[in-house]
Amino acid sequence: MELDETTMGVIGILAGILILSGWVPQIVRGYKTKRLNDVSPYLMILIFAGAVLWLIYGIALDDVYIMGVNLAAMVLTMIVLSMKLKLIKMLQNMQRLH
Repeated sequence: MELDETTMGVIGILAGILILSGWVPQIVRGYKTKRLNDVSPYLMILIFAGAVLWLIYGIALDDVYIMGVNLAAMVLTMIVLSMKLKLIKMLQNMQRLH
C-alpha cells in the first residue's frame, strides 16, 4: 500500500498522540492519589530503553515523528519513574518516624 507523505505524516502524528496520551492518566492519578504501587519500575526502565533505541532509529532515518514521539515518551516515562521513586522515599521516611 502506497501512502503519500502528508498521509504518512498525519498517521505518525496520530500514532504519537495516542501512545503518549496513555501516560497522562497515570501521571495525573499518581499525582492525585500519591500512589503508584502497581507501576513496576522495571516496566518504566524497559520502556525508556526501548524509546532510546527508537530514538536512535528515528535519528538514523531522519524521521522527526519517530524522534519526537520517543523523546516525549522518554520524558513521560521519567516523570512516572521519578514520581514512583519519590513516593517510595516518602513512605520509607514516614515509616521511620513511626
